[in-house]
Amino acid sequence: MADKIVIPATKRTEFGKGAARKARRDDLIPAVVYGHGEDPIHVVLPGHQTHLAVRNPNALITLDIEGTEQLVIPKAIQRDIIKRSIDHMDLLTVRRGEKVVVDVYVEVTGEPAVGFEWILEQATVSVEAEATHLPEHVTVDITDRDENALPEHIALPKGVTLALSDMESPVVSIHEPVEQDLGEEEETTEDEAAEGETAEGESEENAEGEDS
Repeated sequence: MADKIVIPATKRTEFGKGAARKARRDDLIPAVVYGHGEDPIHVVLPGHQTHLAVRNPNALITLDIEGTEQLVIPKAIQRDIIKRSIDHMDLLTVRRGEKVVVDVYVEVTGEPAVGFEWILEQATVSVEAEATHLPEHVTVDITDRDENALPEHIALPKGVTLALSDMESPVVSIHEPVEQDLGEEEETTEDEAAEGETAEGESEENAEGEDS
C-alpha cells in the first residue's frame, strides 16, 4: 500500500460564494465530508498539499479534522476550467475492509494484429474494491488481437471486480482501416491552363478580325 496520506482539515464556519472565494485566495480548498448516514462536515483543506494528494483520483486520504482522524476518498472534484485549480471537493468517508465502487482509468498495452487499428472506447470503468486497496488503473492487453476487447478481457488486480451493467460494449474497438474513395479529381496543369488562355486569346482576336 502507498504511504499514508494525512491532510489537516479545519471545520468551516463561514459559507456562501464569498467565503469560498476568500478561502481559495488563502490557498484553501472548500470541501464537504459525508457518508455512513452521518451529518456532512464542511471543512477547508490546504491547497498545495491537497492538489498533490489527488493526483491519484482514488487516493485514500486520512483527514485530521481538528484532532479527529477520518478515512476518506475523493468522490467529486470541481475544477476551474481554465486554471485547472480545485474549486471544491466532495469526500466520501470509508472504513477499513469496506468495499466501495470507483471509476479507474483503463490502460491499453500491446498492439493489435498486423493491419489492424485500435480505439479506446471507455477511458474509465467502474470497479468495486476495498477502500484501502483501490487500484489506480486497470489494464487490457490487445497484443495480436483482431477483435474488440470487451470488459471480460480487462486484467483486474486481486480483490477487484468490475461494477459494470453493460458487459457487451467494447472497451477497445479493433478494426481494419477503411480506405475512403475520394473519387478521381480532374487536375489542371499549368501548361493546360496556359493553353486554355492562349486559345481564348486567339478566339477573341479572330472575332475582332471578323468584325472589322
